[in-house]
Amino acid sequence: MTDILWTAIFVQMMMGAFDTFYHHEGTERLAWRPSQHMELRLHGVRNLAYAVMFAMLGWSEPQGLWAAGLIALMAGELLITLWDFVEEDRTRHLPGTERVTHTLLTLNYGVILALLIPWLFEGASAPTALKPAFHGPMSWLCAIAAIGVIISGLRDLAAAARCKRLVDTEAASLAAVLTARKSVLVTGGTGFVGRRLVDALVSAGHEVIVLTRNRKAAQGALGPVRIVTSLDEISDDARIDAVVNLAGEPISDSPWTRDKRIRIVRSRLDVTREVLRLIARLDRKPEVLVSGSAIGWYGLRGDQPLTESNLGTPCFSRRICVSWERAAKRAEAMGVRTVLLRTGLVLDRHGGMLARLLAPFEFGLGGRFGDGRHWMSWIHRDDLVRLIAHAIAEPGLSGPVNGTAPGPVTNRHFVRALGKVLHRPALVPIPGWPLRLVLGGFAEELLLSGQRVYPDAAMRSGFVFHYATIEEALCKIVGNDPAPHGVAARSANHRQLAGV
Repeated sequence: MTDILWTAIFVQMMMGAFDTFYHHEGTERLAWRPSQHMELRLHGVRNLAYAVMFAMLGWSEPQGLWAAGLIALMAGELLITLWDFVEEDRTRHLPGTERVTHTLLTLNYGVILALLIPWLFEGASAPTALKPAFHGPMSWLCAIAAIGVIISGLRDLAAAARCKRLVDTEAASLAAVLTARKSVLVTGGTGFVGRRLVDALVSAGHEVIVLTRNRKAAQGALGPVRIVTSLDEISDDARIDAVVNLAGEPISDSPWTRDKRIRIVRSRLDVTREVLRLIARLDRKPEVLVSGSAIGWYGLRGDQPLTESNLGTPCFSRRICVSWERAAKRAEAMGVRTVLLRTGLVLDRHGGMLARLLAPFEFGLGGRFGDGRHWMSWIHRDDLVRLIAHAIAEPGLSGPVNGTAPGPVTNRHFVRALGKVLHRPALVPIPGWPLRLVLGGFAEELLLSGQRVYPDAAMRSGFVFHYATIEEALCKIVGNDPAPHGVAARSANHRQLAGV
């Protein structure tokens, strides 16, 4: 085997590792997408085939039937790759970097075949034997690669088997409280919460208008909705029964540089002002504006239990929320009932912080942030969508409404619960000082501090959480659905409310 061939094999190892960790486990999170069950099976089988190839090439010189078998295995891998290409194009939109990586992997594999097959054909003519061989550092790299793809292959096959348990609640049921047909304008409809809200409203038979800056992306992600890139496209005589304003620069996807802080605040205020201008010129005003906010409004309050009646302490998160709420409240002067939805940590496997934690926790690398004593006020994404529908339907609900479940938990409790539902230890803590050093205020306010918030207004208005405890929510998210919703959730709600 030549140096050129070993170089091609090494490049294949590195590109494959990058594709697995960056795309499959990172940006795409394939293991938690039920739609990719066939792709996961193909990846699992292909990785196990690679394990055999790496082990044989690194530590032996196959001859006779062993060489013929390796040729057949490599040909089979090529067929699996072609099948995988078809499956990927059929079931998901690949990001540009993944398409480029897959193309390079295929071209490089062609180089490996062109260099290796003649050598294997020559070996196939010899008597059958698997002669031991050692190729220096490449033998050890092949051993490491074989172990890695075995682990990855078994993980993919297990994830494919789990897909049948990852069943989302029927979207229409989340908007069941809206019995009369509504026309709803949603800003931020392509976001993590907005997509699920739009799906729920459309599935329940409501008319939905989505404001987005990227019409093409929205058309691919959303169902039968009207898409506008500017609210100026909506005529003065349009009927809009409710506005849900969720648009804004993501707050937790990158460190808070000066430019990032400006974008976070400005994006929210600009869209809210556009919504207010639309409301002002509509012949028939909407019945309600549900405007996004966050529990960062309360500032950093340690262990203090907080409801909508509490005041806040200064920090950047509070500054965002105060400005956002102040702008939205101007709708009240136009006779529009206004709900200020102070959302906590939204949990689901489809996005948000939890989606980024699932892979490291599943590999046993999860643990608390800092000392783990800070509070995490959370809500299952489906409960948040139901709460938004409830806010639209309930005429007596206005002002601040905490979008959090009635069971806030400490970070220690959260990581233990997540480790338990994944059947993994959660013993790898992330110290606070490197997070503060690298991420600054982002880490201090979002990762190492929190608020102990209770949904007083929502519960007093009659809203019942389907996921009142962190254990219920996480079990549903990872496919270990516990007892049905209903009496247990309702009693948990009341127990938590009694403790506020």
